Amino acid sequence: MRISLNWLRELVEIKLSPEELAETLTMAGFEVEDIEDRRTWANGVVVGRVLERQPHPNADKLSVCQVDIGAAETLNIVCGAANVRADIYVPVATTGTYLPNIDLKIKPAKLRGVPSQGMICSLKELGLPTDVDGIHIFPQENLPLGSDVRPLLGLDDVILDVTATANRADALSMVGIAREVAALTGGKLSIPEPSEVSITNEGGNLALKIADKQACPAYIGTVIEQVKIASSPDWLQQRLRAAGVRPISNVVDITNYVLLEWGQPLHAFDKDRLESVAGNGKLTIGVRFANSGETLKTLDGQTRTLTTQNLLITANDKPIALAGVMGGEETEVHDGSQSLVLEAALFDSVAIRRSSRSVGLRSEASGRYERGVNRAELEVATRRALSLISELAEGVIVQQEIADTRPDPSTWSRSIALRLERVNQVLGPIDLGEDTGELAAKDVERILTALGCQVTSSGEDTWNVSVPPYRYRDLEREIDLIEEIARLYGYDNFCDTLPDKAEAGYLPLDQELIRQLRAFLRAEGLTELIHYSLVKPGEDRQVVLSNPLFVEYSALRTNLISGLIDAFQYNLEQGNGSLNGFDMGRIFWQEEDGLQEAEAIAGIMGGDITSSKWSKGGREEPMTWFEAKGILESVFRQLGLQVEYQPDRQDERLHPGRTASLWIRGNKLGVFGQLHPQLRREKGLPDSVYVFQLDVDVLLDFLDEDELLTPAFHSYSTYPASDRDIAFFAPAKVTVAELEKAINKAGKDLLESVELFDEYRGENVPQGQRSLAFRLIYRASDRTLTDTEVEPVHNKVREALVEKFGVNLRS
Repeated sequence: MRISLNWLRELVEIKLSPEELAETLTMAGFEVEDIEDRRTWANGVVVGRVLERQPHPNADKLSVCQVDIGAAETLNIVCGAANVRADIYVPVATTGTYLPNIDLKIKPAKLRGVPSQGMICSLKELGLPTDVDGIHIFPQENLPLGSDVRPLLGLDDVILDVTATANRADALSMVGIAREVAALTGGKLSIPEPSEVSITNEGGNLALKIADKQACPAYIGTVIEQVKIASSPDWLQQRLRAAGVRPISNVVDITNYVLLEWGQPLHAFDKDRLESVAGNGKLTIGVRFANSGETLKTLDGQTRTLTTQNLLITANDKPIALAGVMGGEETEVHDGSQSLVLEAALFDSVAIRRSSRSVGLRSEASGRYERGVNRAELEVATRRALSLISELAEGVIVQQEIADTRPDPSTWSRSIALRLERVNQVLGPIDLGEDTGELAAKDVERILTALGCQVTSSGEDTWNVSVPPYRYRDLEREIDLIEEIARLYGYDNFCDTLPDKAEAGYLPLDQELIRQLRAFLRAEGLTELIHYSLVKPGEDRQVVLSNPLFVEYSALRTNLISGLIDAFQYNLEQGNGSLNGFDMGRIFWQEEDGLQEAEAIAGIMGGDITSSKWSKGGREEPMTWFEAKGILESVFRQLGLQVEYQPDRQDERLHPGRTASLWIRGNKLGVFGQLHPQLRREKGLPDSVYVFQLDVDVLLDFLDEDELLTPAFHSYSTYPASDRDIAFFAPAKVTVAELEKAINKAGKDLLESVELFDEYRGENVPQGQRSLAFRLIYRASDRTLTDTEVEPVHNKVREALVEKFGVNLRS
């Protein structure tokens, strides 16, 4: 917001220079992005009077003027403006004057042979906007010649371009900035109190109909007759131009002026045009949401198609304005307007933000409504506007209708408990020069009182702080008050407190183990992948977002395997070959008792893991199920885990005969298997693609054991081993894992290892069975085993297999 210091000085006492004030505001959180010193734009430009104007002897479009600037001699000035004439007062740039806006220094010169001792200026040359093509002519009479033109043109001013944070809606007004400056500098406030206006209550036909009271909690409609539309006085136009607003007419300028002064948007309708739109004698101003497909031509000349998110102002239910955003062209005030309806209203910030965004239109009014307009000063701003209209446009107020559903005024403020101990705990020590200290109770009371709060002691160094209505949206909790105390006391007045010296850092155990796991997977040739947690909807027990950015990313993933399959397919389509990779991240799902999430790690394998293919004629060999399983087994072996594999058919994406669930001591770790042929064909993937997914929490629980974290050394036996083979027919439904478990249990301490070395199905094997052959290695650490020691143990293994699984021994 552009702040005129001349205007601001009328509202608050300022003793600081513009640069000091800018620094003070910036350090308090109101960044001053630019200081526009208008005093330099016309330094050396004075009031002059054109005594005589003669045509230039050598140029048709030039004039030779005799100009009196109150000096001993008149100036001979050559001027090219068509509107120059005798007996007018004009701004004159004397010799030696520098005009920064056109980068010109005035020097004595000859123009077509005629000497010129200065320049008669236009407003554009002085940096001011104007529609006049020519020099500026002062409308005033009997101006003191030679006097400075800057007070006449509003150029004796400095403009600060101030940026307010989103939480400070009150700072989007001159009154709000004045309150802030008073709190920061201790200056005295002089905020104008608008006088009461008289209402004749004669001849009014206005009624109000608010359909959505939550979207519009208050609406004041005022009928004004006998209005005379004209240009605004110079002081008003200068203030608007300083704020970056183009003057239009006295009525429109007054609504813009009150918007800038109090932060309350207003809008003036032409009453005759309203009645023409309404179509009958009774005029009812309404507030409702638009129907889908309704249209409205706004003041910028664009016809906008509306949606149900647009809040409308209506006349007898016909749209006339976008509430809180922009008025309609059909009912705008024009040069011939004689009667008005002035709107002053409060609108819900969410409703205005949605309405503004849906039509792609933002305005000064919508920007303020979106942040929140002070509901306590609606009537004040209305009185201010009405008194100015009565004064500057000679309007007569004949009727005022009010629809007010605001809560009781006692609720417009809130009381917050504040503790001095908490203030100093959060803010830390203050710098007292050679020493440090803490904020005192008197400092807290002084700062909060300066902000307009009412501070009441509730005990020793504790207060109940009543927040003023214009800070109601901003100051909600104790920490907000503490922030204000720090801001006004000055951030640079607090000590720079460095953190205590840190101890040497280390990774938590779970992070160390996860890093090891990822390193082992990378060492096995798997590339680490990273996928979004957001996926397409459609899976069971999926968590769906209520406000997604895109439909493709509107749900949370329930597993990592789906993303890996898509990545495998994408790599093939891009010509990058088969993918061997893994991903680690969180998965989410819904249970009856609520939403759940867990950490998972998953991988996909299907590419040839050999680095050179010259020995195979350049052909890729698909990975087998056992090679893929071997990658997992290698990782588990490095982690020191004993993982069991059990047949599994729960995941429909995986091959029902080539899928296993993974278990650690009766706890399910995850799943491993080959992709289902049907899914493989749909995705266009190779024959052999394998995936796995592990529960990281289960994995970490078993890795967090002393024997795994600090493995004990076991010495190697120096004595020879004794090996035995055992072959038998076993039911096909019995897994090798179950057989190995039984063999190890029966062999106990003497059995060193068990290895399956042959499987056969076919001729001479009973139906429903398969022939298996195992090699058992027996060894003792302190002696060479004899047959008499090995045979009893080996027979025990044979008996256990027969008893538990009913196998038919062949050896």
